[in-house]
Amino acid sequence: MRFGVADYGMNVWDGGCFDVGARLEGLKRIGYDGLERLAANSPSEALLRAADFRRLGMDFATCLGPNIQASIQWTAALGKPYVWTSVTGRTFDDFCRQVNHQVDICNRWGIRVGLHNHLGSLVESQAQLEEFLKRCPGCGLILDTAHLAAAAGNPVDIVQRYAYRLVAMHLKDWIVSKPEIGLDQWPQRGRFCELGAGNIGLDNAAVMKALVKVGYDGWVFVEHDTHLQDPFKDLAISRDYLRKAGF
Repeated sequence: MRFGVADYGMNVWDGGCFDVGARLEGLKRIGYDGLERLAANSPSEALLRAADFRRLGMDFATCLGPNIQASIQWTAALGKPYVWTSVTGRTFDDFCRQVNHQVDICNRWGIRVGLHNHLGSLVESQAQLEEFLKRCPGCGLILDTAHLAAAAGNPVDIVQRYAYRLVAMHLKDWIVSKPEIGLDQWPQRGRFCELGAGNIGLDNAAVMKALVKVGYDGWVFVEHDTHLQDPFKDLAISRDYLRKAGF
């Protein structure tokens, strides 16, 4: 397995990514192997970004272009394995239909599609996730442990039963700060945090051990949607958590 960072939360804290190289150097120093997504606005920029990653001894798993067609083509051209689902359906039926179409297109390019389960989305609960996996048998899964656990799901169970669907992992934890607020207002109910700092009983070390047992050997991305201090400090805490768990 390789350990990287899904840097959405870093962008929120910093106000954007102003120097990819500086970010990669900082992450390398604390023990990460890369970022999940190479972001670019043109083919030439994507190529230059890929060269930066390689020069620094870092890597990425997928591309994020100005539209999904670019993301698919650049991901395939740079030899990476998957793209995120990127469709517009607002009902569960439409969403699944469109994802199946995206899967068919990506199969032509030799890459997979991965669904990122997310609070407040059409695929939030474990029941919704399992129904989605049933309806979209060709789609992979970017399993987010905290999004699922915060919705009362069981990430270890999903890993054990759907290992063959995993294209990447997102690890984070969750703190419920206002339990009186319902999950339908999840941004006010709590926040995501570094590994081991949550209060919902999420055991990311157990998830990692389950991944080993099922033979998973792909990317594991730490993601902190919310930072209350320098992101590198939070991400170092999470990397230390994984080291103490044997990874």
